Amino acid sequence: MLRYALRRLLESIPTMLGITILTFLLAHLVPGNPALAMLGPHATHRAIAVIDHQFGLDKPLPVQYVIWLWQVLHGNLGISYTQNLPVTTLIWQALPRTLAIVGIGTVIADVLSVIQGLYQAHHQGRPSDNIVTLLAYFFYSMPTFWLGVLLIIWFSIDLPIFPPGGISDPGQTMNFVVWFSHISLPVITLVIVTVAFWGRFMRASVIESLVQDYIRTARAKGLHERTVLYRHAFRNSLLPLITLFGFSLPTLFAGALFIEEVFNYPGLGLLFWHAALTRDYPTVFGITLIIGILTILGNLTADLLYAVADPRIRYN
Repeated sequence: MLRYALRRLLESIPTMLGITILTFLLAHLVPGNPALAMLGPHATHRAIAVIDHQFGLDKPLPVQYVIWLWQVLHGNLGISYTQNLPVTTLIWQALPRTLAIVGIGTVIADVLSVIQGLYQAHHQGRPSDNIVTLLAYFFYSMPTFWLGVLLIIWFSIDLPIFPPGGISDPGQTMNFVVWFSHISLPVITLVIVTVAFWGRFMRASVIESLVQDYIRTARAKGLHERTVLYRHAFRNSLLPLITLFGFSLPTLFAGALFIEEVFNYPGLGLLFWHAALTRDYPTVFGITLIIGILTILGNLTADLLYAVADPRIRYN
């Protein structure tokens, strides 16, 4: 398994290079100029030229990319144009916050998706199954940022249970209660959208497992239906959910970008959003690189979890 993991990591290097090249090109194709964003709309051409030369923006794009890649290979993601701080410092400050809401949201979404899938498969075709299906389609079709705004209205304004955003209130001493209250609405938003999607896959997977021969054999032995469902059908039904987890990681991080903007949550998403608006190229490229690495590691983790869910799977 270790050899398989190392091979997968090596195979992901071309993918990461492709992601960085594509991001580099797209960032420079977007109208706008970092110097103009820093100096303002009334900046002179001479001042813009000085800034472009200072940051190497007057060089050809291939040269800029090679210089950036060489710095990355030496552990240097550059200096933020707008905050004048190392990009690595900004990322390490924001990354734990994003991983907190994505990690907690993913764990809760996994558990709820399994419960939803098992419940719907057990009550297939009944009114309760149809109601849950309708709710799942409703929340999945709702834009993430719109759901976040609705939750703020409901639970921060109408029912002031949770704070509307940020990581803490002015003058508050940071502790677990304060931290938990501020991440609750972002996590709930991520969980609702994720469960609406993953739960449908879990339902279909359980229903498919329930028509297999080993399920018929278990029922023929006189086992209780709940034993058949939870002990025999459940484990084999996890494989599609594990696959979905690996493929959905980019979507989860993309969802976190909108969620963090809506809730003004100081994670990677909000940092990326502000960097994109101000043409802060080093920060944009650095965050893209980190999210790409996390996505590849997530896909690899999903592959390795296959062996846990199904011991028959072997990696060479």
